Amino acid sequence: MSALRGSKLFSSNPIRNFRLMSQLGDLGSGAGKGGGGGGSIREAGGAFGKIEAGREEEFFYKQQKEQLAKLKADLTEEISFHEEQIKRHQEAIARHRERVTKLDKKE
Repeated sequence: MSALRGSKLFSSNPIRNFRLMSQLGDLGSGAGKGGGGGGSIREAGGAFGKIEAGREEEFFYKQQKEQLAKLKADLTEEISFHEEQIKRHQEAIARHRERVTKLDKKE
């Protein structure tokens, strides 16, 4: 994954990667199509090449779906953390205001 991430062809945005891969041409139709050979089965073209290209597309679709699910889970966790921090800060503000009120009464 890190090799793909460092490549200029692939970005950290999985949606952009999917679009790049889908714009490469008629995948599985033989050598030179779709950005290169991609292995002996795909080089041969025909039905097996198209099946293999379909499997690759399915793999990347599932990978993208998993990445988006993980991103959503991470963001949800981060939101919960920040909401808890907000609650703690609001409690601290209330305590400080109470102290200020007590100090004002002593004057």
